[in-house]
Amino acid sequence: MRLALGALLLISLDSVAAPAPLRFVITDSWTMPMVQLERGKPVQGILYDVMLSLATQVGVPAEFHVLPRGRVQNAMEHGEVDVRCYAAQSWLPHQSGDYIWSIPIFTQPDLLITRHERPATVNPEELTHQSIGTVLGYSYPTLQPLFDTDQLHRDDARNQEQVLEKILAGRNRYAVSNQWSLDWFNQRLLPEQQLLSVALLQEQHVGCYVRNDPQVPVQRILRTLLRMKMSGEIEDIIRLYIGGESSTVGAREP
Repeated sequence: MRLALGALLLISLDSVAAPAPLRFVITDSWTMPMVQLERGKPVQGILYDVMLSLATQVGVPAEFHVLPRGRVQNAMEHGEVDVRCYAAQSWLPHQSGDYIWSIPIFTQPDLLITRHERPATVNPEELTHQSIGTVLGYSYPTLQPLFDTDQLHRDDARNQEQVLEKILAGRNRYAVSNQWSLDWFNQRLLPEQQLLSVALLQEQHVGCYVRNDPQVPVQRILRTLLRMKMSGEIEDIIRLYIGGESSTVGAREP
């Protein structure tokens, strides 16, 4: 009996000593510098570092769930994960469930990009019968009317890196990219090979949202994100990967 009671006490103490992990969701189509996945697990990247630092400062372990983009919101709604970052409320107009949003953490532009020999600026509305490199499942509100009328055509790739590879190979004249991915991709190219932005399509502010659950330290998470933003920590993380002063992220991900 004493042994049984002792074992129960140890189990109870272990459960008290080990706080529940903070479960982050990661989309499996993310690429560097956002996240690098190896054998289905994140190992580095801007968003990975932000999430890991957030959990550390909140005082709980970080747990990462890598999911297809189509399953992300369902996992949030069913309580399988606690925090989703790199999101905007406008992307989820019919969001169900009880969530609390953080302050905006990054400013997101959609950039029309091209190879180095193209004009310095381009008006997308003046383009006709062009295939535009895009990411499968992403929406691009500025270009959508042109897609709807078949003035322009989407050429979808699974992720942003593949979009950039295709334009570098000359398979498309134009594509849509986010600033992080463009800067990261260009770092490995000679100056005369680098891809260029020729139009700013739109900008949005993106952040994180958290399940409003009593077992999730929601307010600590939100306060920590605010502190990370105001202290410049998030900008420092970005500079580790792509340098400069940019705090921008990319194409709209529903």
